[in-house]
Amino acid sequence: MSGIYIHIPFCTQACHYCDFHFSTSMKKKEEMVLAIAKEIQMRKNEFLLLDSARSATQIETIYFGGGTPSVLQISDLKFLIDTVYENYTVAPNPEITLEANPDDLTTLSVLGQSRTIFEAYRSIGINRLSIGIQSFFEDDLKMMNRAHNSAEAKKCLEEATQYFDNISLDLIYGIPGMTNEKWKQNIETALSFGIPHISSYALTVEPKTALNKLIQTGKIAAPKDEVAQEHFAILVEMLEANDFIHYELSNFGKENYFSKNNSAYWLGKKYIGIGPSAHSYDGISRSWNVSNNTLYLKSIQENKLPIETEILSITDRYNEYIMTGLRTIWGVSLDRIETEFGSEYLNYLHKQSQKFLDDDLLEIVTSSDSAFRQNSIEKILKPTAKGKFLTDGIASDLFYLNLE
Repeated sequence: MSGIYIHIPFCTQACHYCDFHFSTSMKKKEEMVLAIAKEIQMRKNEFLLLDSARSATQIETIYFGGGTPSVLQISDLKFLIDTVYENYTVAPNPEITLEANPDDLTTLSVLGQSRTIFEAYRSIGINRLSIGIQSFFEDDLKMMNRAHNSAEAKKCLEEATQYFDNISLDLIYGIPGMTNEKWKQNIETALSFGIPHISSYALTVEPKTALNKLIQTGKIAAPKDEVAQEHFAILVEMLEANDFIHYELSNFGKENYFSKNNSAYWLGKKYIGIGPSAHSYDGISRSWNVSNNTLYLKSIQENKLPIETEILSITDRYNEYIMTGLRTIWGVSLDRIETEFGSEYLNYLHKQSQKFLDDDLLEIVTSSDSAFRQNSIEKILKPTAKGKFLTDGIASDLFYLNLE
């Protein structure tokens, strides 16, 4: 199973907390769509399997991220989806996700007929929406400099759920001034729409963002870790009580509604990233496109891929598996550690994890639901309920450094 991620590097305005690659100028949007389509075509042979048949790997997920992909016209999205189908072997019923903001999800007028944008999305094959709500409160949205308001957030979900079954929404917690009660109201509002998937992240302060500057100048209070931890605990409790499965640190889905695209990342499966700043992974190397729209366009026009590549050492791959594995419901398979990385890494992992096992932050469980080896009982290292919020810090202590 493989996937294609398509990065659309445009936004109508810059959110204060965002450090993703994007431009608020739409001047090169049409040129960019053509360049992205050309890159899709230029990289069509990357998924050939090295076997005697040299059969093409099937693409099971297409994901439009950004930026804000919903700034594109329906015709642009259709053009890019068609380009994937023309150049790759696409599995039947692939998951095709579009990230969208509420302010873009309005009624379309096509050939004199009025129809919802959701009907238009469905007509070109999009079958999953990821909607950037972030909060249902006006003061939060203004503080984050979101382009939509609370009324638009609710209206777009009311309409989207009439046309789409597979919808995810984003919520941000740990916002300065957000009480536990206010956070509970955000979750309750999200649940009221019957959404089957929720992605939720703590507000983080990244360097070179407007949020960082606002905090440094005292215009906004800094987020507090203890508040974020309380909000996280509330989130887990409320969503699990409503039949959501906490399958990744920041992701909750009802049964059969996990993100196939994101799950593939966490399980170490291959994917190609198309567009400026997009990353790719083939199992042994990681590559990334230049994070500059002008340089990206120039390179594609010259028939050159604007890519840098890093060959991953065994230590790199071990550390990456520790990081992604601990974040997921599938945990870290001790059998996989020994099989793929060797007894030296397994012994090191046992040694480093002991203090977290003693403090009830990690546990070793037996499981037959393994992402590594199906239909067999394996020992799995995973965070306890107490350790979940601390997962990233725990993982960093399990990394193997300076082995090679």
